[in-house]
Amino acid sequence: MFSKKIIIDNIKTLFYALIIAIIIRSLIIQPFYIPSSSMEPNLLVGDRLFVSKYSYGYSKHSFPFSPPIINGRILSKEPKRGDVVVFKTPADNRTDYIKRLIGLPGDSIQFINSNLFLNNSEILKSKISNKDLIYCGKKTIEVFTFEELLPNGKKYNTVYLKDYTFQNSDKYIVPQDHYFFLGDNRDCSKDSRFLTSVGYVHKDNLVGKARFIFFSSDKSIGSIFSFWKWNKSIRFDRFFKIIQ
Repeated sequence: MFSKKIIIDNIKTLFYALIIAIIIRSLIIQPFYIPSSSMEPNLLVGDRLFVSKYSYGYSKHSFPFSPPIINGRILSKEPKRGDVVVFKTPADNRTDYIKRLIGLPGDSIQFINSNLFLNNSEILKSKISNKDLIYCGKKTIEVFTFEELLPNGKKYNTVYLKDYTFQNSDKYIVPQDHYFFLGDNRDCSKDSRFLTSVGYVHKDNLVGKARFIFFSSDKSIGSIFSFWKWNKSIRFDRFFKIIQ
């Protein structure tokens, strides 16, 4: 039979372990799960990745449930164009989104004939494939795959529907202390182009920088508990993949 001292010691151990876990999650690194296809082909539904919390400094959103213990942002660092960033959506300051940073404060962004323009200069993109299949929600769509090159030298792959559904836009001017994000799955992403739901993201809403995938599985094939399907459902080739 457990003595009162043993029970108290166990409670203390669990409490200390919880505090350490919260500190690590808030200040150093936090795992995230990819639930949507908006960042395909670079991030797939079922990817689990680590996000560094120290990359851009800390705000109240660095902590669980966003308690108002920090006013503004401390130890702030400027994110780089092309970073894949987790942030809280301005609409509710609660939902986590993950997108690619395209526009810095003061930048102008516009789509003209399906081409992306940054500060009135077209972002260079080279076609990699004329026929790739990716997901858009639960649908499979056929896309063109491009490699895009940002002015700072950052390269990454993006995909566009063959009929280029998002062809032209107004010019977006990024306000001071805000950022403009796009999904790599350009015709299947709710991002800063949608001003009423996402729009420009304030610097205080940044949560962290996506670093690498540590696990990935395809739930459409089978759950993690279906061990007899692991050879098909678990994407071993994505383990510890650096996020570009």
